[in-house]
Amino acid sequence: MNSSKLTFSGFPDHDVYNITAPFQWNKKKVIAGRVERREQELSEIVLFDEFEGVWRPVKQAPTFPGLQDPCITKIDNRLILGGVRFPLRIGNNEKCWQMEFFREEENGKFEKILTGPPKMKDVRFLELRDGRILCLTRPQGQKGGRGKIGFCLVDSLNQLSHELIENATLLDLCPEEKWVGANEAHLLRNGKVGVLGHIAEFCQKGDRHYFSMAFSIDLKLGTSTKPEIIAKRKDFPKGETKRPDLIDVIFSGGIRRLGNGRSRLYAGLSDAEAGFLDLPDPFDKFES
Repeated sequence: MNSSKLTFSGFPDHDVYNITAPFQWNKKKVIAGRVERREQELSEIVLFDEFEGVWRPVKQAPTFPGLQDPCITKIDNRLILGGVRFPLRIGNNEKCWQMEFFREEENGKFEKILTGPPKMKDVRFLELRDGRILCLTRPQGQKGGRGKIGFCLVDSLNQLSHELIENATLLDLCPEEKWVGANEAHLLRNGKVGVLGHIAEFCQKGDRHYFSMAFSIDLKLGTSTKPEIIAKRKDFPKGETKRPDLIDVIFSGGIRRLGNGRSRLYAGLSDAEAGFLDLPDPFDKFES
């Protein structure tokens, strides 16, 4: 399988990782990426476009300070960009994280429209053919353990609340010692939903191991297939890592279906770099 790392410019002494797949913004093909110094966890989301094989910051594009791990979807034909706010203080000055979502307005600007529940990452949206919106969730703790994927349906984003997201129906996708999360949802030809996500575990040494996976959801039946691993860190070129325990980590940023059974996965690598991997379309089997 063909794979390559992406080259970024504009941020000396910073890493760019945990990217989205390319998307259209302001008539440009861009990628959103997490920009951060190697020794810190203070990041911002920046938009990049490609010139002569190098991804460079888009001039006069908005940036999103304090946000990590961007995600992208479209609702009502308008771009929705999400990211994880960290650090955030809640309650008794407890440090946590929270997802924030921004809608594209006129002239390519973005307006914050909603937040996810505190301490929940991997909230994702998908507009369905009937106009309803699928919300994928990822509770942890008492309800979700190390991390489970849930889903709920709403007629509009205005109907979403923290309570509704927290009470979403959970899918049985992995053993308790592992955890999963959704990264991107795709509407399939037969009305099912294909989900690109990650499945992860700790080894005996305490190192993290993150793999890209895919599965499908039948919303009519409320059932899902089991996750299938589609990519591992070793499928990409060797490179840098943020910490030794993050070497075997890939962040499933997004996948682009290319037709004829082909696809391209865009991913963050070892919390320090980004790349792509060409692989068989993991959603084809769910459409047959």
